[in-house]
Amino acid sequence: MIVVTTVSVLARVLAAFALGNEIAPLPGTADQVSYHALAQRVVSGYGFSFGSNWWPMTAADAPTAHWSFLYTGFLAAIYAVVQAPLAARLLQALVVGILHPFLAYRIGKQAFGDMAGLVAAGMTALYTYFIYYSGTLMTEPFYITAVLGVLYLAIRLAGAEPGRESLRLTVWLGLVMGTAVLLRQLFLLLIPVLFFWLWVARKSGGTAAVLRIGLVSTGIVALMILPFTVYNSARFDRFVLLNTNAGYAFYLANHPFYGTDFIPASEMDNYQALVPAELRDLDEASLDQVLLRRGLGFVADDPVRYLLLSLDRIPEYFKFWPSPDSGMLSNIARVTSFGLTLPWMLAGLWIWLRGRWGDRFRDALGTPGSLLLFFALVYSALHVFSWALVRYRLPVDAALLPFAGLAGAALIERFARHAGNRSDNTPPPFDPGVPRQEAE
Repeated sequence: MIVVTTVSVLARVLAAFALGNEIAPLPGTADQVSYHALAQRVVSGYGFSFGSNWWPMTAADAPTAHWSFLYTGFLAAIYAVVQAPLAARLLQALVVGILHPFLAYRIGKQAFGDMAGLVAAGMTALYTYFIYYSGTLMTEPFYITAVLGVLYLAIRLAGAEPGRESLRLTVWLGLVMGTAVLLRQLFLLLIPVLFFWLWVARKSGGTAAVLRIGLVSTGIVALMILPFTVYNSARFDRFVLLNTNAGYAFYLANHPFYGTDFIPASEMDNYQALVPAELRDLDEASLDQVLLRRGLGFVADDPVRYLLLSLDRIPEYFKFWPSPDSGMLSNIARVTSFGLTLPWMLAGLWIWLRGRWGDRFRDALGTPGSLLLFFALVYSALHVFSWALVRYRLPVDAALLPFAGLAGAALIERFARHAGNRSDNTPPPFDPGVPRQEAE
């Protein structure tokens, strides 16, 4: 793991240096312009606002809650010391360069064995999309890492005995879940899915233990959100739980303008034109809530169109091939990350499913592999039925790479057997369907 971690950090540090101090809307990274500007405003004493009219419909000097408070605060804290985006990029690259492959290794090890974890970590370290985004001033690097942290802690909790260790893991789960939510509020919708799996998988303590874990961890999440809810309510004179972006996204993604043909964001000239003129004077929170209601109205008015439009988003969400509509950088990143690893993910998924064949349904559902697959399916469905961009799929890529690690481990094992590298004292061949039980 030392070599993997070193490679991971070096690759991400090089990407950070390549991006440098310039803030440019490179493909898939336009949000970093907003985070940079917002952090500068916070440091200058203007609070969470922009100095000019801003995307999507935020007026100059008006309060905004559209962007992650936590990530803006991270940038502002660095800018308060040194006004250099490169400093933020390097710190970010160092943190995720260490944590991301480490978590991929631990998840892969827990789910499929040590070799699968090592292969998953290696793939994670070299995954082009992860390297590309690691230095961008956006939530993606920390958010993806937080998602993996949640999955890993849930897997640990499934096998933890009631007591001090379980409580420690529960507190960590709450803190990491809260971090994920503060980076992207969509993760709130994943928390019930997580606890459903934990209820199925929990080995001791039964339903009561899962309820205790749920109450403590979600209580921590609520405490982490509360200050921002109070802050928002004071500024907007209405209840705003965290961020004001769900309504915008759902409305703009499902407008009848599309018909049943989804148009990726990179091909849309002006999203603001879809917002009715009579709504544009509303404050950000009011507009977000009105747009959410109208977006839901689009679904109710024509559910068949909504279904067909959602299905049309699937190719864009899972795109792994080069496209003439994309720039060279986007095409290279797409093909050398998801394009190269997707066959390994599918092969690992097949190996795992074959290994679980014949298990009772609940036994199979309670395995770490099921959690990874369950997360990938639900997370993908949320985006397919709302707002689908390739970068929104990256947490799914991270969750599926342990399956790719399983396929890689199975191939290594096969080559080792055929090469005659095993001695009489070597442990039995690796069974890719059942992970080895190893002490933490």
